[in-house]
Amino acid sequence: MKAKFGRVIALVAAGSLLAVATAGIASASPGGGKGSSSTQALAAQVLQMRDDLTKVAYAGNVGATRTDLGQLSPVLGDIAAGKRYTVQTETGQLAGLAKGRADESTRLLADPTAKARQLPPLPLPIPSLPDLPGPLKIVSDLVKALLAAVTGILGGLLGGLPVPPLPLPVPPLPGS
Repeated sequence: MKAKFGRVIALVAAGSLLAVATAGIASASPGGGKGSSSTQALAAQVLQMRDDLTKVAYAGNVGATRTDLGQLSPVLGDIAAGKRYTVQTETGQLAGLAKGRADESTRLLADPTAKARQLPPLPLPIPSLPDLPGPLKIVSDLVKALLAAVTGILGGLLGGLPVPPLPLPVPPLPGS
């Protein structure tokens, strides 16, 4: 009987310790999603997707660009919905706008004869990026705006840490 009673007390004590530790972990993650391991993993994933999209788009690879846009769009949707990841409101709104640009780019690449829709302006300046080459020229402005928005999202996810620059192609040297 004493052994059973001792085990019950030990079980209650272990459960209490686990509850306190879990509450401490939950309160340790700062507001807005910055700093948590899931947010850091999301930032790494979004950074890789942004860099992959930049490389294939500036290489003029239409098929790979469509594939990368198709992979990026659901992630942006998850960020915008705020159900899977906890992010700041501005980051979520920017993700929603970026998703619109990714979806519109995919639609135009699937049917180059389609007319582009008017999308709401982004709440951030679009950096001066070179236009996309030949077959991707029709979505150049959309993809440039998307890359700017994703870079802004990364800034929100990384919470003040520097965002790595876009891996743009190096222009050829004159005379080479």
